[in-house]
Amino acid sequence: MKWIYEFSEGSREQRELLGGKGANVAEMTRVLGADRVPGGFTITTEACVAYMEAGRSAPDGLNDQVDEALAALEHRAAKRLGDAGDPLLVSVRSGARVSMPGMLDTVLNLGLNDESVAGLARHTGDGRFAWDAYRRFVQMFGNVVHGIAAADFESELREARERAVVEADTELGAAALRELTESFKRLFEERTGDPFPSEPRRQLEQAISAVFDSWDTERAVAYRRINGIPDNWGTAVNVQQMVFGNRGESSGSGVAFSRDERTGAPTPSGDFLANAQGEDVVAGTRNPEDLDALAERLPEAHRQLLDDLATLERHYGDMQDVEFTIEEGRLFLLQTRSAKRPAQAAVRFARDAVAEGLLTREAALMTIDVDSLDALLHPVFDPEFEYEPLTTGVAASPGAARGAIVLSAAEAVRRAADGDDVILVRRFTEAEDVAGFYAARGILTAEGGKASHAALVARGMGRPCVAGASELTIDEGAGIVRVRETELAAGEEIMIEGSTGAVTLDEVPLVEPEIGEAFGEILRWSDELRRLGVRANADRAEDAARARALGAEGIGLCRTEHMFFGPDRAELVRAMFVAAERWRRSELAARTDGDAVRAGLDRARADYRASLERLGELQRADFVAILHEMRGLPVTVRLLDPPLHEFLPLEHFESELRALGRSGDPDRLRAAAEAIEIVRDLEESNPMLGTRGIRLGILYPQIYEMQVRALIGAAAEATEAGDMPRVEIMLPLIAYETELRQVRARVVAAAEEAKREAGREVPYSVGTMIELPRACLVAGAIAEHADFLSFGTNDLTQTAIGLSRDDVEGSFIPTYLERRIIDRSPFETIDGPGVGELVRIGAERGRAANPTLKCGICGEHGGDPASIRLFASIGLDYVSCSPYRVPIGRVAAAQAAIS
Repeated sequence: MKWIYEFSEGSREQRELLGGKGANVAEMTRVLGADRVPGGFTITTEACVAYMEAGRSAPDGLNDQVDEALAALEHRAAKRLGDAGDPLLVSVRSGARVSMPGMLDTVLNLGLNDESVAGLARHTGDGRFAWDAYRRFVQMFGNVVHGIAAADFESELREARERAVVEADTELGAAALRELTESFKRLFEERTGDPFPSEPRRQLEQAISAVFDSWDTERAVAYRRINGIPDNWGTAVNVQQMVFGNRGESSGSGVAFSRDERTGAPTPSGDFLANAQGEDVVAGTRNPEDLDALAERLPEAHRQLLDDLATLERHYGDMQDVEFTIEEGRLFLLQTRSAKRPAQAAVRFARDAVAEGLLTREAALMTIDVDSLDALLHPVFDPEFEYEPLTTGVAASPGAARGAIVLSAAEAVRRAADGDDVILVRRFTEAEDVAGFYAARGILTAEGGKASHAALVARGMGRPCVAGASELTIDEGAGIVRVRETELAAGEEIMIEGSTGAVTLDEVPLVEPEIGEAFGEILRWSDELRRLGVRANADRAEDAARARALGAEGIGLCRTEHMFFGPDRAELVRAMFVAAERWRRSELAARTDGDAVRAGLDRARADYRASLERLGELQRADFVAILHEMRGLPVTVRLLDPPLHEFLPLEHFESELRALGRSGDPDRLRAAAEAIEIVRDLEESNPMLGTRGIRLGILYPQIYEMQVRALIGAAAEATEAGDMPRVEIMLPLIAYETELRQVRARVVAAAEEAKREAGREVPYSVGTMIELPRACLVAGAIAEHADFLSFGTNDLTQTAIGLSRDDVEGSFIPTYLERRIIDRSPFETIDGPGVGELVRIGAERGRAANPTLKCGICGEHGGDPASIRLFASIGLDYVSCSPYRVPIGRVAAAQAAIS
C-alpha cells in the first residue's frame, strides 16, 4: 500500500487522498516551482484511517516509507534531519480534505536537539535564532504531542522575560533562550516522566502520531459535527522542510489573501510579522502589521507575493488564503487554500470574478458557501465587538435581537402593543405561544434544538431563536430567570444571537443585513440556471409579502391552524371544537334516544354553526390578504392539521371552571363541567399520531368545508380585485387513498358551492401532504385522486425513523452524534437512504399513475442546501421553506443544477 506521496507527485485532484493542504502544496509546487515551495512529502488520509482502525498503531509499511521519503528529502536539501553540523529541520502539519482551521495539530522545527542546535547556530552565525527555534520546538512538541498545558510553558516564558527585564520574547538573548529551553525540557520531564526525546527520527514518529490523533480531539469532533464533515475521512500529515521567518529584520512570516477577506474587494490583504515564525501570527501574542508594511520593509518580497497571489487565484479560480515565510529576503509559500470568507465577500468575489473573466457564472456560483448567506438576511452581533456571554444554546434561527425578558406569550403581546421590544423566554414553546412569537423580537428556550417547535416557528417568522440553553432555569410564577448564580427578573434586558447561540447581558452593536447589488446579481444568475422551483412557507400576509420580496415563486405551505392561535381567536376555536364534539355526540345519541336528545342536538348544531361562521369570516379575511400579496403565484393552503390537544388544553378548561365556581352561575358551571368531560374524553396518549390531519376532516367535516368556502370566497374576491389567485387546497396526513377520495369529494362540493355563491369562476386544485411511509408506498393509488403531492418531510422524518422532533434534539440525538451513529440530525439534513428514498418512491409511483402530478417539498428541509441537492436529483418540481431561506434555496437549487 502506498502511504506517502512526495510534493512533486501530487496534484489538487488528489484532495481526498492527500488532504487539502497536501494536494494544494503539491499543486503549488507545480505552478510556482520548487524554488518557491519548500520540499516535503504527504502521508495520506488512508494512512490516518488505517492508524485509527489499528488502535492508534502505524499501518504496515508506513515507517519504512517515511524513511524512504525522508532520505529523498535529505538528498534534495543536501542536509540530514537533526545533523550536528547543518541540520535539516521539518514541520509536521495536519491536512484534512476540507479546511478545519485551528482544529488539528502542527509541530515546527522538528529535528533539533542539544547537538543540532549548536550546528544550527554555527551554520547561521546566529546563536539567538538557533536557541529560539529550539525552545519553540520543545514548547510545541510538549504541548501538541504530550498534552502539556500551553499555560505552563507560557508561565516559564513570562518568568524568563522578568529575569531578563524585557517585555517581548524577541528581546530575549541567546543565553536567556538557552536557559529557557532547559527549563522547558525540565518541565517536559516533570509532566511526562521521560526526558525530552533527542533522536530526530523518534521525534518525527511521535509527531506524526500526534497529528493523526488530533483528528479525534474534542474540538475537532465538535467542528466536524457543526460542519457536517464525516468522521471517517481522517487527516493527512505533511512533512515539509523548514524555512525561518525569525532570522532577523529581513525575515518574517504572514498570511495573505488574494482579495480583501472581509469584503471581497479586489485588493490583497493580510498580516505580517517581522522576525517571526508562522505560529506567532496565528497565536495573537504579537500585533501584526498589514501587507502595506511589508511593501515598505521588503519591497521585492512584497512584489513577488502579490504576483504569486494573482497567479494562484487565476489557477484555482477562487480567492486564495496563503501562508508565507520570508527568510533573509527570500519568499517561500508554505500552503494555499480557498479563502474562508463571510457572505458579503463571497458574493462580491463571485460577481467580480465573472466581470473580470476569471470564472463563468456557473463556476462563480459554486464558490459560494450557501449556508453563509443567512448573514446577509438578518442582523447579527458586530463581530468586532467583544462581549461577555451569559450562556449559550443551540443556534436555532438566525439573527440577533435585544429586548426585555417576558415569560409568557400574553405578556409579549401586551408589552409589544405598548411599543416595547421583548424577548420571549420559555422552558419550551407550544402552539398557543404563536401570538407571542409574532410580538417578540426573539425567542429563548431552555429546552429543544434546531427542530423544536420554537426553532421551526421562529425560522418561519424570521425571528432570532436560541433554543436548548440548558443552564436556564425559569420560574414563571416568581417572574425570575436564573443562569447559574445570575438571577434576572422579568423586564430586564438581554440580547440573543440566533446565528451562534449566544446570550448576553451586554449591549452589543448589531450589524444590519445588506443584500446589495452583488447579491442581487447572484440571485438573478441562480434563477436562470436552476430547474427546481422555490416557494415559501407563509401563514400571514406579512410573511407572504416578505417571501415574495425575497424571490419566492409562490407559497408551498400556508398552515391554517396558525391563523387560529391569535389572541382574538383562541377562545373561539376552543368553543368551536367543544361545540363540534357536543353536536357529534348528540347526533349519535339522537338516532336512538328520541326528542329530548334531538333538542340538545339542535342547540349543539346552532352553537357549532355560529362558531364556524365567525371563524370562516376571520379565515376569509386572512386568505384575501395572503392572495393579494401573492397575486398571480400559487398558494398552497393546508387545511387544519394539528392534534386536538393543541386546541383544547385541559388546564385552560379546569382554570375556567375554578373561576366560575366563585360566580355560582349553574348553567355556566354545567357547561364548563361538560366541556372538561369532553376534553378529557378526547385526550390521547400519542396525539401526534392520533386525531389530526385528514382524520379531523373525517370526524368534523364541517370544519374543512368552512375553510374551503372561506378560501374560495377569498379567491373570488381576489379575482374581482384583479389579483389572479392560484389556489391549491392541501389535505394533510393521508394514509389511505380512500381517505383522500372521500374528503376530496366533500372539499370539491364545498368549493363548487362557494363558487356559485360568489358568481365567479375560481380555478383551484386539490392535493395532499405526504407525511407517512405508507402514503409514499401507495402514492400511485393516492395520486389518482390528487392534483399534486407535497412531501411534509418534518413529519415524514418522525414517522419513518420513529422520532419525536420536539424531544430527541435535547435527549439522545447529541449522544448519537457523539458516538457517530449519525453525522447530522435528520431534522436538519434529510436522511437520504431512508426518508429521502421514501420521497423518491412516492414521487416515482405518483407520477407513474398520474403523469401531470406536481411534486414538492414543504418541510424545513426545503431550505437546507444538502437536502435541496437530493430533491433536485429526485426531480421534484419545487421546494418550500421559510421566507428568509428563500434566497438560500434559490442559490442552492442553482448549485444543484450545475453539479
